Formats: sequence, structure tokens, C-alpha cells
Amino acid sequence: MNPDLPSPAPERRPKPVEHLSPIEVERLADRVRLRVFEYTLANNGGYLSQACSSAELLVGLYGLLMRLAPSVAPLVPPAFSGAPSAAQAHPQRGGDYNGPRAPHLDRFFFSPVHYSLVLYSVLIEFGRLSEGALDHFDEDGSTVEMIGAEHSPGIEVTAGSLAQTLSQAMGVALARKLRGEPGFVWVFMSDGEFQEGQTWEALAALAYHEIDNVKVVVDVNGQQCDGPMDGVMTISPIVDRARSFGATALEIDGHDLGALVAAANTSHPGGPLVIFAQTDPCRGIEVLRTRAPRFHYVRFRSDAERALFEDAYRELAADSCGGTEAGR
Repeated sequence: MNPDLPSPAPERRPKPVEHLSPIEVERLADRVRLRVFEYTLANNGGYLSQACSSAELLVGLYGLLMRLAPSVAPLVPPAFSGAPSAAQAHPQRGGDYNGPRAPHLDRFFFSPVHYSLVLYSVLIEFGRLSEGALDHFDEDGSTVEMIGAEHSPGIEVTAGSLAQTLSQAMGVALARKLRGEPGFVWVFMSDGEFQEGQTWEALAALAYHEIDNVKVVVDVNGQQCDGPMDGVMTISPIVDRARSFGATALEIDGHDLGALVAAANTSHPGGPLVIFAQTDPCRGIEVLRTRAPRFHYVRFRSDAERALFEDAYRELAADSCGGTEAGR
């Protein structure tokens, strides 16, 4: 890391999830954004806007909604040991960071794996990874990859081709339903995946087979690699379209944790629940707006731009340290 930049507030063991208040979850979301900002500066680039848009959603899932047992994986992930094979009897499983599998527990499927650093940061805040877990972020041979796979912390299945994960999660959910397991299957997606036909096929199949133990949270930040979504291919009216495929679909402010919890508790018999969370790709990091209209991946274009972002990081880090001290 750059020694000239302050680090985020020191690592703390978080409170048990059931004792977290919405205000504390919001504070954790700010810390997640700050950590991703730090690593964007250290690596001269990164998926920073995804942290801005999704931090509350992912922290809310882990802190308020999902029923997960403690992690059963190492706090510092080991190096990649190889793909599953006859010689690899026990391959690494990123899903182990979400705890063991049990009928009464939930399962979590993370689809937009270019958001992986955001997920790793959330896992750190909830004590499922240590600070040292990011020492080898994005290095050859590391499982802590920039674009994660099934061996990366918190990631259940390889999802490098967007829109496949919902179908994979559906298979697991159907098996759980047939076995009578009460646990839910949660899926986190990005709005760009609704430009893919496989997403709509999965929604239709979920409704047709009446698979109602699936809850989907979608980060609708309006951005993709080619620019704003509405300048590439629109997905509107997304809520009405999802309902026409048999889903119970809702639209919320993705930075409002109360709205997220209320939506997640909505009854959805006979099909999946899909929550479209409208989010801001610059939330909490205003300097990002200087890069409008393209936010998908930040790579600094000049020393002057990097200095601008470093100044913004220092200001946010100072505010975070002050807030942390005040909150103790």
C-alpha cells in the first residue's frame, strides 16, 4: 500500500449480526467503500463505482438479512491449489466463507464477480476475513482475485460470464425445496445482467416451477463497461418486465436499509422475489463524478487526476477515523 496514504480505521471484531443497528450497518458500508478506494489507489485502478453503489446492499444482506453461520474457511486465504480434479479431492471453496451448509441456513450466490473486492471488504467487516486477506489481492496465484471465481472468498460458483448465476442458484433452490429445507437462496446481481437472455429464462423457469425460496437483490446503478445503460440497451420498465415473467418484483432506494429489509420480507408465493435497488455509482465518493459519464472501471489518466483522488481519499479516511473514535 502507499505509505503516504492513511489506512482505514483499524480492524475490529464486529458485533454479532443480530445486534447490529441500521446505523451501524451504514457505518460499515462507508468503511467498505473506503477500503475499495484504498485498493483502487494502490493498484492504479479498480471497480470503485461498484463499491459506491452496492456497499449498503451487501452489508445489509450480511448484517440484517441472511441467515449464515460463521465462516469455516481460513481468515487469510491460501494460494490457489489447482482446479478440481481426481488429484484435488478437496478443492478450495469460496462459499465456505459464508459458513457451512445446513437445511435451516441460507445460501448466497454472488453473480457480478467484478465486484469481488467489495465482497472481500464486506467479509472483513464481518470478521469472515482478516485484514491480511488482501495482502495478495490480484496477484498471480492468489485466490483473492480482482474478478473472483468459485475458489475466491465468499463466491459460491464461478460466474465470469454474467447472467449464469441465477440459473445455477435456481437448481440449488429447487433441490432445497424438494428436500423441504426452510433456508432461502439469495442471489446478488447487477442490472447489466438483465440485458442477457439467460436471466429472463431463469426467471420464467423459477415462476413455472413455483420456486419461491429465492430472493434476488439487483444493484441498479445504470452503468456498464460501455457507459450508461440507457445509452447501450435499455432494460426499462424493468419491474413490470420481471412481473410479467412471474416474479414478485419491487423497486427501492438501494441506499435505504429500511427499505431493503422491508422489501426482503415481502411475501412471494409461487415464484421468486426480485428487489431492484436503484443506486448511485458515486455514492459516498463525490470525486468520482468528475469521470462522468463513464464509471465502470477507474484507471487514472494523469498524475493530476490521481492526486485529486488521493486528496479525496485522505479526507474520507480522516472523517472515518473521527467517526470511528466517536462511535466507540
